[in-house]
Amino acid sequence: MERRTLLKTLLAGALASSARRAWAQRLVATQRQTEGPFYPDKLPLDQDNNLVNISGRRGSAAGEVTDLTGRILDLDGKPLRGVTIEIWQVDNNGRYIHSGDAGASNDPNFQGFGRFETGESGQYRFRTIKPVPYPGRAPHIHVKLSKGGKELLTTQLYVQGHRLNERDGVLRGVRDPSQRAALMAPFLPSIERPAELSARFDIVLGAAPPS
Repeated sequence: MERRTLLKTLLAGALASSARRAWAQRLVATQRQTEGPFYPDKLPLDQDNNLVNISGRRGSAAGEVTDLTGRILDLDGKPLRGVTIEIWQVDNNGRYIHSGDAGASNDPNFQGFGRFETGESGQYRFRTIKPVPYPGRAPHIHVKLSKGGKELLTTQLYVQGHRLNERDGVLRGVRDPSQRAALMAPFLPSIERPAELSARFDIVLGAAPPS
């Protein structure tokens, strides 16, 4: 290889490495949030990543259907595979699938809980609804990560720009503005399905998961 070509190759590699480091330095570790009292005390039979359609039922969940996606990364921006992500949230009537919150107003067509395991890209996907508020809380989705039977992180995802965010005691407990912003995602009209919404929420682990 000619000296000039070699220098160009080395320079390109150095610039790419520098760009990756600069991007990684901008990553903010996703902050831990309370699990809350309503993690399902009896998991539904259907535990897939589609919360708006329950196996064996013809109906669909009420609410604004949302395609929730994102990646699970470490602080260097490396995608993490084999991580199980669970989400749970209230239905469109503000009810959890928990015996302590059960009632006639629960939406029978909303799964309320879902699970997904990441592949090489660290990406996850859920089909759910845009979260709604209930007394004392801004709209949010609970999120839990685990790998190899070890819990890695429990947090909550909030709707960017919602008027109740500033009054939510759990969210206000995150004092750093950048850390608080990292817990929010915009829920926007979907390009693929115009009648639905889409939201992207990348999760950055501050500690490396077990291999």
